[in-house]
Amino acid sequence: MNLAINKEYVLKKAKELLEFHSPSGFCFDIMEMIQSWTQEIGYQFETNRKGAGIITIPGKSNEKVIGLSAHVDTLGAMVRSITSNGTLKFTLIGGPIVATLDGEYCQIRTREGKLYSGTFLSTSPAIHVYEDSTTKARDPQNMEIRIDSRVSNKEDVKALGINVGDFIFIEPKTTITETDFIKSRFIDDKGSVACLIGLMELLKRESITPEYTTKLFISTYEEVGHGSSHIPEDITELIAVDMGCIGDDLSCTEYDVSICAKDSTGPYDYNMTTDLIRLAEENKLSFAVDIYPMYGSDASAALRAGQNIRAALIGPGVHASHGMERTHYIALENTIKLLYLYLTK
Repeated sequence: MNLAINKEYVLKKAKELLEFHSPSGFCFDIMEMIQSWTQEIGYQFETNRKGAGIITIPGKSNEKVIGLSAHVDTLGAMVRSITSNGTLKFTLIGGPIVATLDGEYCQIRTREGKLYSGTFLSTSPAIHVYEDSTTKARDPQNMEIRIDSRVSNKEDVKALGINVGDFIFIEPKTTITETDFIKSRFIDDKGSVACLIGLMELLKRESITPEYTTKLFISTYEEVGHGSSHIPEDITELIAVDMGCIGDDLSCTEYDVSICAKDSTGPYDYNMTTDLIRLAEENKLSFAVDIYPMYGSDASAALRAGQNIRAALIGPGVHASHGMERTHYIALENTIKLLYLYLTK
């Protein structure tokens, strides 16, 4: 299908989103950025009490309201304690693959807004010193954060203003290659947020009105399980736009839009899923239908919270989830196309 998606715009927004720190519970700054983008495009933006963004796109009919959700919150960490030798113990926000954090740079943000750089390290970080440097488990119990300040004890760290409960931002190392691969932490789910921003820009630029009023819901607590537990009451159908899984027993690739028929919480709405598959087939999109047994989505959270909705799940294929992730622009494009087809069918 020939659709005038602005590739440069989508990639630019994806990069800006990925480079902006926003672990679960610390999304108000990034939401201000998304609000400014929305207002530049020309749609209404509001937030709920949890800080989630709600963007309303008027439709030809109000007979039903279609919700499209994606989460801007990411994995992260928080200061758990300060050690006697001036390093930080941490607790995880969400479920990053902890072994991939060993050697990663980070920033510690105090409640006063000061930022200090640091590095996640094993407590046996030197092969010339520790016999177990290569074998010690990489987990929060056996890791710590080395602060890039002249500190040697707990009192030195506290003098910097660093305290228990301060957020730790993991550096995403975002790179977009000349071949349109997107390499970064937290493509789950900022790749999908970029898809929604790109879709919104397309609809406004081409003066396209969806068949039904549409609300984009940018959630802020998905990685900790309750992102879309409360959505606008007038939403009747919700499509969660979240990363597609790649790996054993799955057919999705980094170039596909994934259509998930069932995840750990159960099957998604049969008729919505069937419509999405039909639209992808008829318009020759690159897509995959898969089952995700170790996965939950914003749609799952909404259903568990008792929302009276139908729900489905789609999103761009992402490799190495919760580690050093990668996808390709084509996967974002196929996701935008499928969302467009669903809204205008």
